Amino acid sequence: MPPRRSYDQYCSAARALDLVGDRWTLLIVRELLAGPRRYTDLHADLPGVSTDVLASRLKDMERDGLATRRRLPPPGAAFVYELTARGRELLPVLQALGEWGQAELGERRPTDAVRAHWFALPLLRALTGDGVVEVRLDEGDFHLYVGAEDGPVFGDGPAPTEPDARLVLDTATGTAISRGELALPDAVRDGRITVTGDGTLAKALREA
Repeated sequence: MPPRRSYDQYCSAARALDLVGDRWTLLIVRELLAGPRRYTDLHADLPGVSTDVLASRLKDMERDGLATRRRLPPPGAAFVYELTARGRELLPVLQALGEWGQAELGERRPTDAVRAHWFALPLLRALTGDGVVEVRLDEGDFHLYVGAEDGPVFGDGPAPTEPDARLVLDTATGTAISRGELALPDAVRDGRITVTGDGTLAKALREA
């Protein structure tokens, strides 16, 4: 593989940007926070990225120890990409970047793509504790692993096991939370989010 480009600056921020400063890299990390993903799934959930650029970024991430590629056992037998422990350490970086970028969201533009699970990280920032939360939005369902220290932090579709809480909200409410305009407990109190479930997380949300 060609050598990694570098700013050649003895600075930790510059060294970090050597690894993740290229266009699309951090968004690939966002997608891989859902766990192992096939190339075709990544390409579908990164609208606008070319196949050449996606392949190049994934190779760079493998080289730099941020992601690995492996073949699933039969009957799947497909190759998947997943974050290494080093790659998963970028979660708080993405969360800080997302919080900083709230003011840039504004109104959704006609050209803006959206996926249900793109609301996962803003909701994770608003939740405390540990457990599985299932979320139902107009765009689809996803689930969150609140407080998870390793493994996926979210996933598409309903939770694979009985969740500690289920949240039902519309896109406008999810957008307001993502923009930092609406706090999660306020949305629950105002009836904009319906909370069901008997787990600790559900009880905490209803009592907040």
